[in-house]
Amino acid sequence: MHRILIVEDERDIADLIGFNLLRAGYEIIKAHDGIEGTDLALRERPDLILLDLMLPGRDGYGVFRELRRDPRTVNTPVIMLTARAQTEDRIQGLEAGADDYLTKPFSPKELMLRVQAILKRTDGPPGAVDFTYGPFRFDKNSLKFYLDNEPTELTATEFKLLLFLCERSGKPQDRNDLLRTVWGYSDATHSRTLDTHMKRLRQKLGTHGTWVETIRGIGYCVAKASA
Repeated sequence: MHRILIVEDERDIADLIGFNLLRAGYEIIKAHDGIEGTDLALRERPDLILLDLMLPGRDGYGVFRELRRDPRTVNTPVIMLTARAQTEDRIQGLEAGADDYLTKPFSPKELMLRVQAILKRTDGPPGAVDFTYGPFRFDKNSLKFYLDNEPTELTATEFKLLLFLCERSGKPQDRNDLLRTVWGYSDATHSRTLDTHMKRLRQKLGTHGTWVETIRGIGYCVAKASA
């Protein structure tokens, strides 16, 4: 059973989210301020964190920075929940490293679909399965990534995005197909989500970021490796 931490100061919203998660078969933990949320995340090590941004004690961005500094939660997927609905706010959250960003008010059904999509891509298949392409090596079981045989930190979303492209190298991948496969949804309003993750992924790849090509009017493609 997956365990999900809800960090939300509005108790009626936390209760609504918790009710829907419990009904879907998840185990839940709740925190109502940023300091308690940080402490619970580090102690309980949940499979996913739903993080409000406007929190007492320590705001959501402060909580997120603390979690990413600690090896126990550095790769824990996070969905940011907030009333900040401007495009700039969404981009700021995604560029900070969040796996997804959902604005209030939101549909409980949409939240459940996003939770399911993230947990599905963080669950490794049974048995170690390695895939190597050019300078990239993926351990699909542990979700560990190696760049030139050196461990390199990618989020589960970045891992799946790059793996999907590498497994289809030389073939341009449509933006909507990438959104459907990696995030579990696809529409024009989430196009910036893909671009923001791709930008951060290229930064992590350093000089090897040029392997990921932008195909204007279509989407992205990983260059075909030389024979």
